[in-house]
Amino acid sequence: MIAMERRSLTMSATRSLKPFSTLSDSLAFKMSEAEAPFRPREKIFEKQKYFQSIHKHTYLKGRYDKITSVAIPAALAATSLFLIGRGIYNLSHGIGKKE
Repeated sequence: MIAMERRSLTMSATRSLKPFSTLSDSLAFKMSEAEAPFRPREKIFEKQKYFQSIHKHTYLKGRYDKITSVAIPAALAATSLFLIGRGIYNLSHGIGKKE
């Protein structure tokens, strides 16, 4: 009786695994098919040559990298320093109190 239960359990387990094996086989087949690239290879090689030839830091090589890596942080730092300075001035002169 126990042997029959074990046998039925192993048979049900192998039946439940069969759809997964066919799924993995179909995925392997789909992955082996050639997928069209997002950009043409020539453009990629052109960009690669350009970026490898520039002797700048990596984070400044792109087109808009100076804006995102330098200008925005500098503007945030300047604004925060201005606000801190204004707050210290107002605090020391007693300006802007809520009553």
